[in-house]
Amino acid sequence: MSTELRRLRNYIDGEFRDAADGRTTEVVNPATGEAYATAPLSGQADVDAAMAAAARAFPAWRDLTPSERQKALLKIADAFEERAEELIAAEVENTGKPIGLTRSEEIPPMVDQIRFFAGAARMLEGRSAGEYMDGMTSIIRREPIGVCAQVAPWNYPMMMAVWKFAPALAAGNTVVLKPSDTTPASTVLIAEIIGSVLPKGVFNVICGDRDTGRMMVEHDTPAMASITGSVRAGMSVAESASKDLKRVHLELGGKAPVVVFEDTDIAKAVEDISVAGFFNAGQDCTAACRVLVHESIHDEFVTALAKAAEDTKTGQPDDEDVLYGPLNNANQLKQVEGFIERLPAHARVQAGGKRVGDKGYFFAPTVVSGLKQDDEIIQKEVFGPVITVQSFTDEDQAVEYANGVEYALASSVWTKDHGRAMRMSKKLDFGCVWINTHIPLVAEMPHGGFKKSGYGKDLSAYGFEDYTRIKHVMTSLDA
Repeated sequence: MSTELRRLRNYIDGEFRDAADGRTTEVVNPATGEAYATAPLSGQADVDAAMAAAARAFPAWRDLTPSERQKALLKIADAFEERAEELIAAEVENTGKPIGLTRSEEIPPMVDQIRFFAGAARMLEGRSAGEYMDGMTSIIRREPIGVCAQVAPWNYPMMMAVWKFAPALAAGNTVVLKPSDTTPASTVLIAEIIGSVLPKGVFNVICGDRDTGRMMVEHDTPAMASITGSVRAGMSVAESASKDLKRVHLELGGKAPVVVFEDTDIAKAVEDISVAGFFNAGQDCTAACRVLVHESIHDEFVTALAKAAEDTKTGQPDDEDVLYGPLNNANQLKQVEGFIERLPAHARVQAGGKRVGDKGYFFAPTVVSGLKQDDEIIQKEVFGPVITVQSFTDEDQAVEYANGVEYALASSVWTKDHGRAMRMSKKLDFGCVWINTHIPLVAEMPHGGFKKSGYGKDLSAYGFEDYTRIKHVMTSLDA
C-alpha cells in the first residue's frame, strides 16, 4: 500500500505555487532511501515569475531605513526560535541528521546569525566625507546591489539558506533562493516563516535542479549570483554570470589540512579531530579530513584515530548515541565508495571503509593511512566520513603538503609552540587557520577561501559588505 507523498511548492510573490508546467521531482529521505515528498521542477516561467516579483519588491525594500530592516530580521529570528521543532523535523527529513544535534548545533547559530546581520544593517562603515579637490566635497554611499540569485547546498540546507538570505536582506536586496533538489523541505518551511514577516516579493524560493539554477544565474534580472556548492558548479556559475558581468559570490569545496606536531596532546587532538572529521558524515567543506602528523608520533596517532573511528556511531536520526547520519543521496554514497575502491595498493584502511546496513545511505567512520601526496583521495574532495593520514618530517614539508592541493578554505595547526603556530598560520594558504581546534564558526568572523575554494565571504561584516555596492558622490560647494 503506497503512502501519498507530501507536496512542496515554490514561494513566489507572497504565495505558494506549483511549477507553471506542473513538473515535479521526488524527494528522498536519505535515512530510509524512500521518497517522502514531491517538489516543483521549476522551469523558465517560474524563474521569470520569481525574478519579476523580486524586482518589483526591490525599490520599497531598498528604501526602508536600516532600523526597519533590522526589526524585520529580528522578527524572523524570533519566529525561527518559536518554530524550531518544525524546522528540525523538516531538516531531519531532508538530511537524516541526528535530531538532538540538529537541535543543539544548528538552530542556535542560525538564530544568532540572523540577529547578527540584523545589527549589521545599522553598522555600515565607510570613509568620512571630505574635500579632496578645491571647492568639492566627496562622500561614499554603500547601497544594496539589487536582486540576488542564490543557490544553497544539500549538506546544511537550513543554515546555508540563512547564510544566503540574512546578509542580502539586511543590506536591502531582494532574494530568489533555490535549495538543492535533494533537500528542499526546510527551505520551503523557511519561506513560510519569512513570508509571515516580509512584504511579498522580497524573499522568494523556487525548487528545481541544476537547470533551474542555471536559468537563475543566466537571467537578466539579478545583479548578483551567490552559490555554495562544488568547484564544478562554481565554475559553471562564474562562466554564466560573466556573460552579463553579474557579481558572483562563491563558497566552494575544501580539503582541510590538519597539521599535528610532535608536542601535541595526542589523546585530546584525536578526540577533537575525529569529531571535526566525522560530524555531519564529513559532508562539510571545512571538515578535518586530511591529517598531516609528524613522523615521530605517526603510528601512535593513527592507532588512536582508528580506535576513535571504531567508537564513533552512525545511525538513524532518533538514536541519541550517533554522531552523524547518512550521506545525503545515493550518488554521494557511490562517490564515497568509489574513493575507497580506487585506493592505491600502498594505502591502508585502518577503520571503516564500507557501507553500513542496507537501508539509507550510511557509511562507516573511515581512517586511511599510508598515502602519498599525489593520491586521488588526498587531492580530491571526498565529502564523506573519511579521514586520511600522512606523515611529515618538519615544518617546511608540512606546509608543502598542506598547501599542495587546489582547495584553500580551512586548515588547523596542533602544537603547544606559540611561535610555530604563528609561523604556520602565516604560511598556510587557507581562508581560515584554527590553532588547537578545528571547525568552530562565529557570526562575527568571516568564512571563505582562496584558490578553487572560491571567493567572497560568508558571515561577519565582510560577508555583509559583499552584498553592497560603493558609490562616490561629489558635490560642488559653489552650487
